[in-house]
Amino acid sequence: QVQLVESGGGLVQAGGSLRLSCAASGRPVTMYALGWFRQAPGKEREFVATISRGGGSTAYADSVKGRFTISRDNAKNTMYLQTNSLKPEDTAVYYCAARERALGSVAMRDYDYWGQGTQVTVSS
Repeated sequence: QVQLVESGGGLVQAGGSLRLSCAASGRPVTMYALGWFRQAPGKEREFVATISRGGGSTAYADSVKGRFTISRDNAKNTMYLQTNSLKPEDTAVYYCAARERALGSVAMRDYDYWGQGTQVTVSS
């Protein structure tokens, strides 16, 4: 099975940017479509973005479209989430997830492996 470790979170002012990383180990990341989800305090975990196994297909939640960009470097076994124009409502723990399919999914239940999360806090 694959292990996922997120990094890159932190405290940033509104309008700022962060680049989150998700490093995979244990099995080649080329076996998996990947996704980012987030969970704010008191709220359910929600879909943010997903990318296909080869990187050619992506999808985003409406709330982040145009501000966030998902990408992957299969040679480095790593996925990224570039977050720009951050808003206080983006504050959450961000999780990466993997599914052993060619295409990603917006549904949490479709993912088999999860990381521990990285905290993103956006101050106003």
